[in-house]
Amino acid sequence: MRLGRMLAALAPEDAEVHGLVALMEIQASRLPARTDADCRPILLLDQFRSRWDHLLINRGLAALAKAEALPQRGPYTLQAAIAACHARAHTAEDTDWPRIAALYAALAALAPSPVIELNRAMALSMAFGPAAGLELDDQLAHEPALRNYHLLPSVRADLLMKLGRFGEALSEFERAAALTQNERERTMLVERAQACRIELAGKKK
Repeated sequence: MRLGRMLAALAPEDAEVHGLVALMEIQASRLPARTDADCRPILLLDQFRSRWDHLLINRGLAALAKAEALPQRGPYTLQAAIAACHARAHTAEDTDWPRIAALYAALAALAPSPVIELNRAMALSMAFGPAAGLELDDQLAHEPALRNYHLLPSVRADLLMKLGRFGEALSEFERAAALTQNERERTMLVERAQACRIELAGKKK
C-alpha cells in the first residue's frame, strides 16, 4: 500500500493507479475480521464490521474518488468500486447488491474471466434471488478454467441450499471440500455439508 501511494503521487492523472490503491486499502481494512480466534475463515457477510479498519476504508474511498474523477478507468477501479459497496454498508443487509452485480457485469465486459462471472453469479443471487445466480452458475459448470476451482461447487452449493435443494447442495459442498487445499476452508465446507444432512434428515421424519 505504501508503494501504491508513492506511485499515485508520481502518476496522479492515472485512474488505475488510484483504483489499485483504493482496492488495496479497502481490502486490507477487513483483515482483522476475516478469521475467528481459532483462525477459521469468516465469510464477508458474517464479519463484525466494527472490526474493520475505518481509517483504511476512508483512505480507500478517497483514492476511489480520485480514480472515478479521471478518464480511462479500468479493472482496478471497478474492483475497488465493488469493494467500496461493501465498505459503505453499515450492515450486510445494507449492501447495494444490484450495483455490485452491475459492476461485475462491467468488469466482465472489460476483462472477461470465468472467476469474475462466478462472482457475478453470487452478486446476482444476492440482488435478485438464488435462482438468478444459479442460472449463471450453470453456464460455468463446464468451464475448463474452473474444473478444479473449489469455489465453483462452493457457490453452487450455497445457492442450492438457499433454494432448499439440500441433497444437491450436500454433493456440491463435499466436492468443494475435496478440492480445496486450505484446511480451514475444508472444515467450514464439511460443516455446511453436515448442515445439509441435518436438513435432509429432518425432511424424512
